[in-house]
Amino acid sequence: MINITHHGATTGVTGSCHELTLSSGQGASAGILIDCGLFQGQEKGDGANASSLSVDFPIEHIRALVVTHVHIDHVGRIPYLLAAGFEGPIICSEPSAIMLPEILEDALKIGFTRDRSLIERVLGLIRSRLVPVPYGQWHEVFAELGASLSVRLQRAGHILGSAYVECDAVCDGERERVVFSGDLGAPHAPLLNEPIPPEKADRLVIESTYGDKDHENRETRRYRLKAILERALADGGTVLIPAFSIGRTQEILYEIEGLIHEFRDEPVAEDLAWDDLEIVVDSPLAAEFTSIYRKLKPFWNAEATDLLQQSRHPLSFEQLTVIDSHEDHINAVDYLARSRRPCVVLAGSGMCAGGRVVNYLKAMLGEARNDVLFVGYQAEGTPGRDILVYGLRGGWVELDGERFDIHAQVHQVGGYSAHAGQSDLIRFIEGIPQKPSEIRIVHGDNLAKLAFKHCLDTLHYPCVIIPEE
Repeated sequence: MINITHHGATTGVTGSCHELTLSSGQGASAGILIDCGLFQGQEKGDGANASSLSVDFPIEHIRALVVTHVHIDHVGRIPYLLAAGFEGPIICSEPSAIMLPEILEDALKIGFTRDRSLIERVLGLIRSRLVPVPYGQWHEVFAELGASLSVRLQRAGHILGSAYVECDAVCDGERERVVFSGDLGAPHAPLLNEPIPPEKADRLVIESTYGDKDHENRETRRYRLKAILERALADGGTVLIPAFSIGRTQEILYEIEGLIHEFRDEPVAEDLAWDDLEIVVDSPLAAEFTSIYRKLKPFWNAEATDLLQQSRHPLSFEQLTVIDSHEDHINAVDYLARSRRPCVVLAGSGMCAGGRVVNYLKAMLGEARNDVLFVGYQAEGTPGRDILVYGLRGGWVELDGERFDIHAQVHQVGGYSAHAGQSDLIRFIEGIPQKPSEIRIVHGDNLAKLAFKHCLDTLHYPCVIIPEE
């Protein structure tokens, strides 16, 4: 028997964790986990309590963990999985193997312990378990007592190193191809190759973050980004972009470098040319991953590689300033809050639930000359969602237990979500030569999942399920 069980991402878009188990007639039961991520916002409690962090399901039969990508809502519970006694390998793409210890180090410092020696021991254990697998190459996980399982990673186009997972499962002579999408990216994303649908999927587990809507095309959103920046900077304020350290920050930098290159001598604000606009990345983690992205150029797409051939550096350009130390961060917040110097700041976290962006928001939300630009999904229950919803009505947001009125202008460019839109998801599924016999919709708000299911039902897919844990 080949079973799929879900341990997260069924009530929202975070906490991704899925189990594929093979139980043979010879008494063997063995399986794998696909991701083991943190819950965020209001999903499964407040996202930081013990029940949402604990691994409260049996793992004795789990032979391996397969990581689709290194965002925290897909990998953040790995330390707790290890603490629960998991002893198997951690299978992932080659870029993810480089980035995973870095993202988990940050997560451990924030939510686990400040004990440096303990952090190093956990990271050392994780590094010893990593099994980097090249894209497109089958990797056998186990073969025992009438059951065997191999996995193959394919590019997902979400962030660097992201993958969807093909599972070739054999149990008591029954063979099935089960595919887990992870997070799929939109076509024509900066730096990344778009996902190519699998050759086969008897059963498909697919995300639905934007299962109810489509994004602007890249050219449209690029020029809308330009228009928002020009309008926002006209009154001498700061444009604050809350951005995740991995993926979103690098894509926005790539696009801004392109705008600076194209409109170099044109004004972005009064007495300020695009060529003189300062772009600030205020996040040590984002700076670290931007550096890693630069080192992983072999995994960039052809467009980005062509820019390098033209001696352009889309992730390391003249107008870019990186703030590292906490003292420099505090000074930057104070200076930009007092001055009328036009500036664009990218700071984490992407949903405003912590990190350095919170200090900027506290200092700048109260002034109409400042702008907040969201470029990614904002989960329910996060400060980012509250700013996005109530900021357009002149409301308030709670940050660190204190209310802050929102007078700053609030914008959103959805195309930089790094998630596929509804049409992209449908195109991915339609690209599978034979219709899957079962499609499971996960990783989405309820309305997004229902809208996506309706689309698939109208296309006459035989069995479309919205699972519960």
